[in-house]
Amino acid sequence: MTTSTLSRPRPAKIRDEKGTVPFSIVNYTVFALLAFVCGYPFYYLIVNSISANDLSALGEIRFLPQGMHLDNYRQVFDLDGLPRAAVISVARTVIGTIATVLASAYLGFMFTQQRLWKRQFWYRVVIITMYFNAGLIPIFIIVKSLGLTNSFWVYILPMVVQPFNIILVKTFVESMPSELQEAAEMDGASILQIFFRVYLPNMTPILATIAIFSAVAQWNSFQDTLIYITDQSLYTLQFLLYMYINQADSLAQAAQQSGGDLGAVAGAATSQTATSIRTTVAVVVVLPILFVYPLFQRYFVKGIMLGAVKG
Repeated sequence: MTTSTLSRPRPAKIRDEKGTVPFSIVNYTVFALLAFVCGYPFYYLIVNSISANDLSALGEIRFLPQGMHLDNYRQVFDLDGLPRAAVISVARTVIGTIATVLASAYLGFMFTQQRLWKRQFWYRVVIITMYFNAGLIPIFIIVKSLGLTNSFWVYILPMVVQPFNIILVKTFVESMPSELQEAAEMDGASILQIFFRVYLPNMTPILATIAIFSAVAQWNSFQDTLIYITDQSLYTLQFLLYMYINQADSLAQAAQQSGGDLGAVAGAATSQTATSIRTTVAVVVVLPILFVYPLFQRYFVKGIMLGAVKG
């Protein structure tokens, strides 16, 4: 054996494995526990919504479903106003998200333009609204004076301008090469052409991040319905969930005694209870928004990092 062979260092991979294996085990264990803690409430709702209602009402369903059936969903979809509320919720989520994303992208871009008149002043005016507001009563008076009460647009217009989203877009645009705009201006492009043709197509990561924030906020919101809406045709799914949870006992009693709209049931296993109504309506309301994340997840981390750190 030569001297060079004796003095040759051991591969770095072998040395690293001794320290990384225990760390990986602890790391995966901790994240598995966190994933279980976050995911179990959703699993609990789903399992109880498809299990025998008498068992779920007694709190006996924990992990595995028992007496599986789908009658809860059939009867819950017959609840008065649910299909119409679903349409309102989907419409406000889609339209509100598109409007918020476009407004955040445009304002964030414009606040990076040095030639914008009083740029710093208007930027501070927008940002200060993150920390101070007039309060519920003045806001209600303004909304009412604008004729937005009992109007679908009360769901959209007050949420279009979001200062936090504007900050993210502004920082993201500032991290992009300024040569993009200079080249477009040399070719004679206007400011709107620069925004729509040059910058907007390159904002996909940050716009996807904002779309997630906006879609979740629009879908989960119910207080604006509680405050501004008395017309039942404009109720949202979340507001109906709020109502049905508060009225679950009376709804369950009506379902058991009725042979009409809510459907007649045979046996305690499928007979509606307060627990079955709560869990089933919660699943119906929560599941659609869960499908938003897989569509935008690949952009989320990149967008939030590039939009939060100025490079």
